Amino acid sequence: MNTNESDIERAYAECRALTRQHYENFPIASALLPRQVRRHMYALYGFARGVDDAGDEFEGDRLARLDWWEAHLMAAFGRGEAPPGESPAAFRALSQSRKELDLPLDPFLRLIEANRRDQRVQRYASFDDLLEYCTFSADPVGRLVLAVFGYRDEELHPFSDAVCTALQLTNFWQDVSRDLAMGRIYLPTEDLQRFSVSEDDLGRGRATEGFRDLLRFEVERTRDYFERGRPLTGLVAGRFRIDLLLFSRGGESILDAIEEGDFDVLGKRPVLTLLKKGTLIFSILLRYLTGRTT
Repeated sequence: MNTNESDIERAYAECRALTRQHYENFPIASALLPRQVRRHMYALYGFARGVDDAGDEFEGDRLARLDWWEAHLMAAFGRGEAPPGESPAAFRALSQSRKELDLPLDPFLRLIEANRRDQRVQRYASFDDLLEYCTFSADPVGRLVLAVFGYRDEELHPFSDAVCTALQLTNFWQDVSRDLAMGRIYLPTEDLQRFSVSEDDLGRGRATEGFRDLLRFEVERTRDYFERGRPLTGLVAGRFRIDLLLFSRGGESILDAIEEGDFDVLGKRPVLTLLKKGTLIFSILLRYLTGRTT
């Protein structure tokens, strides 16, 4: 292995370690995927994690940091020069994945734009506004995952978008308190008003009857998006189904946890226990082995 190959392998290894450190619900790439596919998935996660950190945790000018991140992205795609200094591992790995898979640039740019919007927009007037945001923050991820899996069929995109939008919405309802701590409220203003929930209620951690009704309403329409995306798993082959099922069923299980907690996500953040994860993984493997696709 020459020096360049060794550096690329180290970059993939760093992305893999980052993935295992941060992904809380299910692995971003199961051990059942081919090794070459897993390494590309780690590169995707390394990029997405870095963008989110630039938009949520960077101490300094976050918009400038996102510009810096975009410059590295363009260099990885051979469309410019990287800023001075060592390129983050995500881009060294991504540059190789891009060459091997001919990955599209636009989804990566949309993920960066989603984080730019987070710096400028802290409230969403309507559910439609929130869905439009998801076309930047969530849907590109599904399209990139399909590309890594070898699927470029545009007819799959509506199903993928539905699943990714549902996962993003689930994350919003799971993390109301965390987002509020960063000054953001993703619950649409029109829905807060409809259920007589004030921002003061959220800030005080008060799960009023109106708040519980609001979360019940949001959970139910999020389930509808999971349902819209359900045909996707029947349109991909083999072991790829397992990971797609893990993504979607994991999200639906978080919705179940929210419901089991009587929709009080302010008092306690809903998470999946190890037992629930294990049970879900077993049921998905059983579906796969018995030829069931949904």
